[in-house]
Amino acid sequence: MSKEISRRSFLKGAALGGVGLLVLGDSRLAFGYEANGKLNIAMIGCGGKGASNLGGVSGENIVGLCDVNEKTAAEAAKKFPSAKVFTDYRIMLNQMSKGIDAVVVSTPDHSHAPASLMAMRMGKHVYCEKPLTHSIAEARLMRDTARKYKVATQMGNQGTASDAHRETVEVIQAGAIGQVYEIHVWSNRPVWPQGLKRPVETPPVPSTLHWDLWLGPAPARPYNPCYQPFNWRGWIDFGTGALGDMGCHTLNMPFRALNLTNPTSVEAEVHDMTDECYPKSSIVHFTFPARGNLRGLKLKWYDGGLKPSNEVLYGRDLPGSGVVLIGEKGRIFSPDDYGRSYELLPKENYTDYKKPPQTLPRSPGHYAEWIRACKGGEPAMSNFDYASALTETILLGNLAIVTGEPIYWDPVDMKAINCPKADCHINTVYRKGWTV
Repeated sequence: MSKEISRRSFLKGAALGGVGLLVLGDSRLAFGYEANGKLNIAMIGCGGKGASNLGGVSGENIVGLCDVNEKTAAEAAKKFPSAKVFTDYRIMLNQMSKGIDAVVVSTPDHSHAPASLMAMRMGKHVYCEKPLTHSIAEARLMRDTARKYKVATQMGNQGTASDAHRETVEVIQAGAIGQVYEIHVWSNRPVWPQGLKRPVETPPVPSTLHWDLWLGPAPARPYNPCYQPFNWRGWIDFGTGALGDMGCHTLNMPFRALNLTNPTSVEAEVHDMTDECYPKSSIVHFTFPARGNLRGLKLKWYDGGLKPSNEVLYGRDLPGSGVVLIGEKGRIFSPDDYGRSYELLPKENYTDYKKPPQTLPRSPGHYAEWIRACKGGEPAMSNFDYASALTETILLGNLAIVTGEPIYWDPVDMKAINCPKADCHINTVYRKGWTV
């Protein structure tokens, strides 16, 4: 049965059986670039973050819409009536390959890499949601594949595009707080359930949801509404927990400013964790060695309502999420998840502070930056070279969480040298039909 769905049938709420492509007369589907230079973009995942990503690229030609839930795809199709509609991205990419320039991947974490890799190997530019991948091996493969096929890429950590984020990086790199030796990062996540056991109830799959396609590369299990459409984030087979969900945002600014790759060790304290679900709260300790002329430092991540002592802000109350970098000359505080504003502390030491010269380019906008790269412009700052390294550091924190052991990391051999049971989390085992 074809996974492309007739739009007329979609809008009546019924899937079309058998094979058969829609015949669409819209000239925007003439394959390749138009005279006005618009990209032909296909969407993989149209609900939740996929819906906002779709809006972000809607100035281009939306030629393909894929979602495993027919209802979600139908809603997207109402706004883009010339686009072909699918429930299986593999069929969409194979059938429309010659007519797609770029792909936006907004699936649950476990399907990021299989969908993105298939597209890049066809020579398509790819925008992929954060975290870039579900496993460390996938992150490196995404980086290498983007390099091999010379495609334009971007991960969806929107804060990278803000002027304030880039200015904060410049301030740190210019030495405003001196050498950084300690970082505290906290998040109000999870805002979904964690610490759960697998449900025993097996209710019927909703009529519009293709459950097997939603599972994709993950091990088969019965449907339960506790997984989909949002709460998959807390389940180890599908998501990456609070750290994976928000680390690519909240850790992004210090990571870029200080090149926080290849920690020598990572340890985790967890509370209320089960074999299949991330913990209700955790604190993760990263130790980074000296990097070039940067001294070694320690970073602590907090989630599930845990925070550092308010001493990090000289006794002030801490907001729900934020980051504080402590240096030899002062501190810098960013009070949100995206690094879009900052304070130098203590304030009395910086009353006459002047911003350093600009060293980073400013962005035309989050989506515009990727679209520009797709059309031959400068690479997006959160391209897969950068995003894979950020994602790997974050996923090392999850290795410590799920194994319950300290991780001593060998980046050359991509191994936790003290923890063989980490191997199955470093490298993904895919279900038949979904290998990369």
